[in-house]
Amino acid sequence: MRRMVLECLWQSHRAIGAYDLIRIMEARLGRQLSPPSVYRALDFLLEQGLVSRLETMNAFVPSAHPDHHHACVFFICEHCGSSAEVENAKLESLLSRDAAALGFRVDRRVVELQGLCAHCVSAELGAN
Repeated sequence: MRRMVLECLWQSHRAIGAYDLIRIMEARLGRQLSPPSVYRALDFLLEQGLVSRLETMNAFVPSAHPDHHHACVFFICEHCGSSAEVENAKLESLLSRDAAALGFRVDRRVVELQGLCAHCVSAELGAN
């Protein structure tokens, strides 16, 4: 189940919500799946750093850097739904510094920027 969830995410090339993921997997398997089994697989993959959750979209993507724990920034296209994950050590340092100055313990860090990807910007400019 875990492998299939990860394979579906890798093959999609876009963020996928859990219920869309279930529909894709059911079509491949030719049988119904229970949502809890898929959510358990997603939880495991999240814990292992193999997938990331895009909070603003309530969707999942494979991690671009599964080999190490990192804080990342997601750039999410509002038109086509594509996303790009970028590591930014300077931003990580700034956020950690500001949290320390406030005496704030960060338990979870989510940085997501929404806009248009380069492809959609080009298409928009070509249409004008």
